[in-house]
Amino acid sequence: MDRRELLTRLRLGSVSFLNAKPLIYGLDAEPRVSLALDVPSRLADLLRTNAVDVALLPVIDYQRLPGLRLIASGGIASDGPTLTVRIFSKVPIERIETLACDPDSHTSVALAAVIMAERYGRRPKQIDLGQPGLDADTPRLLIGDKVITQEPRGFEYQMDLGEAWKELTGLPFVFAAWMATASADLRGWPERLAVARQQGMANVESILAQYAPALGWPTEIARKYLTEYLEYELTPRHLKAIELFHTLAARHGIIASPVDPLRCVN
Repeated sequence: MDRRELLTRLRLGSVSFLNAKPLIYGLDAEPRVSLALDVPSRLADLLRTNAVDVALLPVIDYQRLPGLRLIASGGIASDGPTLTVRIFSKVPIERIETLACDPDSHTSVALAAVIMAERYGRRPKQIDLGQPGLDADTPRLLIGDKVITQEPRGFEYQMDLGEAWKELTGLPFVFAAWMATASADLRGWPERLAVARQQGMANVESILAQYAPALGWPTEIARKYLTEYLEYELTPRHLKAIELFHTLAARHGIIASPVDPLRCVN
């Protein structure tokens, strides 16, 4: 049977940032796909309310929504610095007592807590970056395009969380991966998502021309970001990193223990 005959309609939720464009290349024109774009933290709600069947979900949310399946067709990862997940501080990182966190990514907020606990034995109080009356000098965790396009000035100390994780564990870090509800009919879709990823990486120049200027990215920085800083294929090493992250998050009380083992669809 032709693989296309197996494909049902798919309601797909993806991150709206530049970093997701290679994963969804061509899917906006796929007649069987209904594509919804949002910030990472809201995609879990789309799955929870059955508004989508598959979403590019922050990997920490795998432990917060029961019964999910991880589709190993692609994700957003780094094997070192990310450029776009960074702590900015006016005091040394190890002295941070309060961290104002960008609410757009659950995974990055959890990763900041893990790294501070593992690296410095500290658990800074985390507050919402958008809360009224926030002191302009408060250390902050920022993620996404705004880190490049609206980088805050005057913060002498910075930590790239992807780089810090690599130094801590020797592994890459996976920020988001395709995940599906238990009831989603995935026949043919893992393969189609893998094809989208492959085509996206083969058409980076087209992606840059279409999205980088519109999102405020200098083209050359965006090119290095998509081709040198980020990884999109999930290998066994990446899956091992997700499992370790979940284990450490549970150790420090960020998620419940014991952790739910990964259920992968290839």
